[in-house]
Amino acid sequence: MSERTIATAPTLLGYLRRAVYALASLLALALLVVGTIAVIAELKGTWHWSIHLESTISYVGVFVGWLLVVLVPLTGALFAGRVLYE
Repeated sequence: MSERTIATAPTLLGYLRRAVYALASLLALALLVVGTIAVIAELKGTWHWSIHLESTISYVGVFVGWLLVVLVPLTGALFAGRVLYE
């Protein structure tokens, strides 16, 4: 039989940190998209861009909501892991 290797706490914290950073980057990019569409809609001032803004906000709102469902517990776990093991 092969011998199993057990990942150490610092290795798991490294993976967790990368996951939190990646999800936080996605959150920042989603907010940047909404802001960009809002600026374009404000500059153009037409109903067409207002519709784009409304649909972007609704879709990004759902995306950000589900992203936060994952990101908040992972951030809490990262914080707890850093307090306990580092």
